[in-house]
Amino acid sequence: MNIILLTPGAAGMYCGGCMRDNALTAALRRLGHDALQIPLYTPLTTDEADNSIDRVFFGGVNVYLQQKSKLLNHLPKWLDKKIDSPEFLRFATGFGMKTNPADLGDMTVSMLQGEDGKQARELDKLIEWLKESCRPDVIMLSNALMIGTAHRLRSELNVPIVCTLQGEDYFLDHLPVQNREQAWGLLRSNAEHVDTFIAVSRYYAETMKARLQLPDSKIAAIQNGIDLSGYAPPATLPEKPTIVFLARMAPEKGLQTLVDAFMLLRTKPEHSELRLRIGGSLTANDKDFVSGLQKQLKSSGLLPYVEFLPNLDKNEKIALLQSGTVFSVPATYGESFGLFVLESLACGVPVVQPRHASFPEILVETGGGILCEPNDVTDLANTLESILKNPSEAKRLGDEGRVNVHSKFSVNRMAADVAQHLEHLVSNNPKPETRNAKQ
Repeated sequence: MNIILLTPGAAGMYCGGCMRDNALTAALRRLGHDALQIPLYTPLTTDEADNSIDRVFFGGVNVYLQQKSKLLNHLPKWLDKKIDSPEFLRFATGFGMKTNPADLGDMTVSMLQGEDGKQARELDKLIEWLKESCRPDVIMLSNALMIGTAHRLRSELNVPIVCTLQGEDYFLDHLPVQNREQAWGLLRSNAEHVDTFIAVSRYYAETMKARLQLPDSKIAAIQNGIDLSGYAPPATLPEKPTIVFLARMAPEKGLQTLVDAFMLLRTKPEHSELRLRIGGSLTANDKDFVSGLQKQLKSSGLLPYVEFLPNLDKNEKIALLQSGTVFSVPATYGESFGLFVLESLACGVPVVQPRHASFPEILVETGGGILCEPNDVTDLANTLESILKNPSEAKRLGDEGRVNVHSKFSVNRMAADVAQHLEHLVSNNPKPETRNAKQ
């Protein structure tokens, strides 16, 4: 199959969706499919080899300018091409392009309006390029925020449209109130132009089925997988008992809760050697939050025992995970999956996660950790302590989790499941003349 994956870049930030799509592209190619990954908004930032083309559509600067003024839809071609170039967009992201939903309400609504939105010209450019360059059998949208493109992509190219669902609800629910309901309404109305939705967990399939009012026949759950190359248990155990966090350094990832639990544990004499290592993306939006955590730790005398390690590459990330006795990202919201859980378990490090969202599903299937009460500092501290004080149980959980991640959550398994789903969809796709007659 000729598969197109449209993946939005995250303005220079490591992004779970980008990394998942990038790994999926490579795995689909290994299966013999012609998979082409096309970046939108900005070039992709991944911790593995970038599998996307060296061209960006819906360039972030152009999209922003067109949102501000209709006159900017008529830039000279040379200038239009310049500000859409990957080189310029990488330069622009260095100044902190906006990714906060509170700042992007009007633009999100406009993008969801598709051909009726202010960025319609960008959709024209993408369709023209696809017609001239690759003629796909199927097009995959990385997330539902791109669903405004589905109607024209489907009608102009006569191919099925598949939309992955991976965490859009948090962004949409934090749009300004004047945009929020309109955006959800546009998602529901545009869903008719999507042939099938693929959610990254059973939890998220049920969540979005209800919120988009989808029939059972239009949504499937295919759990995420990761490229397991390089992941392995550490050669030696950590010198000091260490809690590890690896996710965006943001309030919604529960970092405040984890810092508070660490501080609570450090009040006990038996945990006087405990360390906390915090890795993950650090954006301009999160710097004040992280600075506040550092001040809190400094005032308690614990800052020397905590490390902040932003924007790690894959080797650095694996080294961080291997340094842990136990891992936790106590997210406060409905996490659609959480690749970080698989990454920790792939290194044989047991996890403690909240008893909500996708985490119970993952831990039931991996057996690699313990659940705690959501947003409860004391219960998180007690659950972490139960692992810290029991090395044999920690090893058992880590070993079981690692075995099950390798058997159930590899990127090759995910790609095979996705390919099977796409092949069924393409084989049942009506002929172009039939589809045109229906529209």
